[in-house]
Amino acid sequence: MTAFLDFEKPVAALDRQIAELREMGGDPSLNIEGDIARLEDKSSKLLRDIYGKLTPWQKTQVARHPDRPHFKHYVAGLFDDWMPLAGDRNFGDDQAILGGLARFRGRRVMVIGHEKGDDIPSRMKHNFGMAKPEGYRKAIRLMQLADRFGLPVVTLVDTSGAFPGIQAEERGQAEAIARSTEQCLALGVPMVAAIVGEGGSGGAIALAAANRVLMFEHAVYSVISPEGCASILWRTADKAADAATAMKMSAQDLLGLKIIDRIVPEPVGGAHRAPELAIKALGDAIAQELDALAKLPSEALLTEREEKFLAMGRA
Repeated sequence: MTAFLDFEKPVAALDRQIAELREMGGDPSLNIEGDIARLEDKSSKLLRDIYGKLTPWQKTQVARHPDRPHFKHYVAGLFDDWMPLAGDRNFGDDQAILGGLARFRGRRVMVIGHEKGDDIPSRMKHNFGMAKPEGYRKAIRLMQLADRFGLPVVTLVDTSGAFPGIQAEERGQAEAIARSTEQCLALGVPMVAAIVGEGGSGGAIALAAANRVLMFEHAVYSVISPEGCASILWRTADKAADAATAMKMSAQDLLGLKIIDRIVPEPVGGAHRAPELAIKALGDAIAQELDALAKLPSEALLTEREEKFLAMGRA
C-alpha cells in the first residue's frame, strides 16, 4: 500500500473510499462499478493536479519517499551481468556506495551509486546512503578502473549527504570527497550522473561531476538540506519550506541555472507509484546521453566537462 505524504491527504481519502467500495463489490445485489470508476477518475485527476504544482519542499518530501526505487532496483531493472566490486583497498568496504561492472543495453559500463536501503536492517547496513571516506575511495578506484579499460561510467546519486560522524572525519572525509570529485573531472571516458532522489551536499557532487547530469522530475539537489539551511539562517528547522524555496533545489530551477542538463519525467504521483516506468524512463535517458557522448574523443570529453563546471555561477 502506498504511503501517503501530508499534501496527498485528499487523494488518500478518495483511495480509502475506493477500497471500501471494492470490499463491498462481492455483493451481487450492489452495482457499484460505476461509482468506483468515477472515484478512480477523480483520484487520478486530483493526483495529477497536486503533482503539477508541487512546491520545492513538497518535492523534497517526494524525493525522500521510502518507496522510491533505490540503487539495487535500478541495477535489477536496467543492467545485465552485474558484478559488484568491493572495498577501497585501504580501510574497508562502505555499503553506502555500491559499484561494479555491468552491461547496459549491450554496452559494458561501470555503475556506481548510493544505496539507502528500504527496510530497517538494510538501512542500517547501508547507513541510510551516507557514505564514509572508504565509500568515496571505492568510487575513485572503480572510476580509475573504468578509465583504464575505456568503460563509460554511470552514477546514481541518492544521499542526504556524506556521513558526518567523527570516524569519517578522522579518516579524511573532506579529502575523500574532493578526490572523488577530482576523479570524476579527470575521466577520459563518458560519464553520466543521475540524481534519482536526494542529491545532498558534497556527498552527492562527489559522484555527479559528470559530462551529463540528469535529474528526476521530483528529485532535489542542493548544497545542504532544507532543515540544515533553516537551522543556520533562522535557528529553527521549522523554516525548512522557506529554505527549500530559497535554495532553488528543484530540477526545474536547476535546469534553468544550468546546474543539470536534463530532467527525466516521473510517472504521475512520483517514481514510487510506478517504479518500473520510472526506471525505464531513466534508462532511456541514460542510453541517449551515452550514445551522444560515445562520439566524442577523450580530449573533448575532458574539455567539455571542465568548461561545464567552470561556467557554473558565472553571470
